[in-house]
Amino acid sequence: MGSRDDLVERTERFADDVRRWVRALPRTVSNAEDIKQLVRSSGSVAANQIEADNALGDQDRLMKFRICRKEARESGLWIRLLDSGANEVLRSEKTRLNDESAQLVKIYSTIINRLGG
Repeated sequence: MGSRDDLVERTERFADDVRRWVRALPRTVSNAEDIKQLVRSSGSVAANQIEADNALGDQDRLMKFRICRKEARESGLWIRLLDSGANEVLRSEKTRLNDESAQLVKIYSTIINRLGG
């Protein structure tokens, strides 16, 4: 299995883990709004990774990777803003997901730099 397949799986797992985590978060007005944004941005990382693998050319691929990086960065913001309450398991998962979003940003930055973007 190649690294592209690994990245597809990793971004899908990230989006799935986000969805699992947000279902357990406290139901507040701000969480409700921020959860919507996080679900969209985390799913967008995975969707644009798939699109990058099927890009029409090098410039299209570069643009998809830039979108992946942007959406991973945005996901980190929403994760940090969400209130996980006093539940230590939810707080621990918040830290893990935030770390994963930061790692994805670094991975995409490396890919973009290697592609000359």
